[in-house]
Amino acid sequence: MARHGGGRGWYGKMVGAALGVTILATGASVWTAQAGGTDDAPPRATAPSNAVKPVDATIAHASEAGKRGINITIDDGPDPKWTPVLLDLLREHEVKATFCMVGAQAEAHPDLVKKVVAAGHRLCDHSVSHDTAMDKRSGAYQSKQILDAERMITKASGGVRPMYYRAPGGAFTPHSRQLAASRGMRPLGWNVDTKDFELPGTDAIVATVERELPNGPTLLFHDAGGDRTQTVEALRRLLPRLKEQGYVFGFPVR
Repeated sequence: MARHGGGRGWYGKMVGAALGVTILATGASVWTAQAGGTDDAPPRATAPSNAVKPVDATIAHASEAGKRGINITIDDGPDPKWTPVLLDLLREHEVKATFCMVGAQAEAHPDLVKKVVAAGHRLCDHSVSHDTAMDKRSGAYQSKQILDAERMITKASGGVRPMYYRAPGGAFTPHSRQLAASRGMRPLGWNVDTKDFELPGTDAIVATVERELPNGPTLLFHDAGGDRTQTVEALRRLLPRLKEQGYVFGFPVR
């Protein structure tokens, strides 16, 4: 799976803006782990207390909708500009998607998290701060990123827990997969990286999906991090076209 490491300076700005919100909301900020996160001073993390059922720790790619199923997954939000646009588009075409949310974004925009849930979409934990080098960090740091994001998303949603965990940039480790699975969050991969984050053009995004769809059913898009006009327009073309070809839209297996 490709890593999206370049051009992510916006996350540094987002984290800085969200820091104040986090401190005010929780008192003990999760961001202390970002500053250190070393084995010398491992950050603490405790799992949310609600009971969960463990799931398979292998990375999921298949669709619950079967052989003709397609999973639309949308990463890095929620975003106040682009998430509502994508929700409207998905509703128009009667398509459900999986939203892989960054914890700080969910905490900042709980109204959008609730709208995603109310529309029948599923939630996915995408870590607190989208650190694509998580697999190079300590187990304690990984745990804090995953569990704090789970807590943030669950609180923002009004109690609906994320059903999946997607490592930023695909930076899974055995530890992160086992931890997520123990919390009822199936590790979630992708088969088609649309590279919409790189703004290659609407035509290029559509062509990538059509070319790579034989690789598997899980498609990766984004609803945050910049101008998502190309993503919206690509999905506007793809959703009806794929339906015409006999595909059905569903959720990743758990």
